[in-house]
Amino acid sequence: MFIAPVKQKSRLPGRRPFASLGDSSATLGALCAVGAACAFTLGDMAVKALSDSYPLHQVTLIRSIVALGFLVGLVMPLTGGFSQLRTRRPGIHLLRGCFLLGANMAFFLALAAMPIADATAIFFISPMIIAVFSVIFLGETVGPRRWTAISVGFVGVLIMIRPGTDAFTPVALLPLVAATCYASLHMLTRRLGATDSAATMAVYMQGAFLGFSILIGLSIGDGRFDSGTHASLSFLFRAWVWPDPNDALFFVLTGLGSATGGFLISQAYRICEAALIAPLEYAAMPMAIFWGFMIFSEWPDRLAWAGIVLIVGSGVYMIWRETRLQKSN
Repeated sequence: MFIAPVKQKSRLPGRRPFASLGDSSATLGALCAVGAACAFTLGDMAVKALSDSYPLHQVTLIRSIVALGFLVGLVMPLTGGFSQLRTRRPGIHLLRGCFLLGANMAFFLALAAMPIADATAIFFISPMIIAVFSVIFLGETVGPRRWTAISVGFVGVLIMIRPGTDAFTPVALLPLVAATCYASLHMLTRRLGATDSAATMAVYMQGAFLGFSILIGLSIGDGRFDSGTHASLSFLFRAWVWPDPNDALFFVLTGLGSATGGFLISQAYRICEAALIAPLEYAAMPMAIFWGFMIFSEWPDRLAWAGIVLIVGSGVYMIWRETRLQKSN
């Protein structure tokens, strides 16, 4: 997942040379990635808490309104003003929004029926996919030892999903769909980074969520398709419910987590190599376990722990490996 020191020119115009972990931009990118992971996990916890009582389109709509208010009212004025909303690449923003919608919708539907730690662990195939995509689409390189680590991570994912056993459920595939969409999203983030700011990308992302939630609410949001037989399907098709004031904090957390996480992760992928940033998103794993235990009384079983150890362990190894490579050069 991490790349070796660059020995060839990048195929992406305007990209800077690979930054080592001691480089100031790499340090900033790493901090942004870890901060984003924590923010996203906080938002995921809030979405899961709301999934038993509210429809997905309602949660997404309120989440987007809160996030847009935070971005437009605070982030954009502090990072260059509203002139950043101008873009020369609206098509890439639209495609990026579609991938983001796919990633979030699949993951949120999984949260409604799965423990948050299990869904997060399976989703962490995404840094591995990002590393593969970075080789294919961005011209980055990954060494044989890190390919081995990626393979170990894939084994961990298979342990979490448990295909071919009675414990397997189709809903466990939703985080895989989310991971693939997420990896595709960040390949586009790297391409947009040369011309558009992190705040610009975050605002357009929330705009896509807002439009999508309104469309879903108007088309299938009356509850007629909700059979009440499956948690994920009920979350998707449930009718609009007037929000309970006691749930206001969770709604605010969904928006703040999305806005903060979206801004920070866009900034991280703008200024650093995709294969450097991707493994740092594993910081969300201990946070997911914490929220699962504290809020939902969920604790991974032995097989789940084995998968988590393999997935996170492969990421930690690649971070250590990259540090060694940079010190030896």
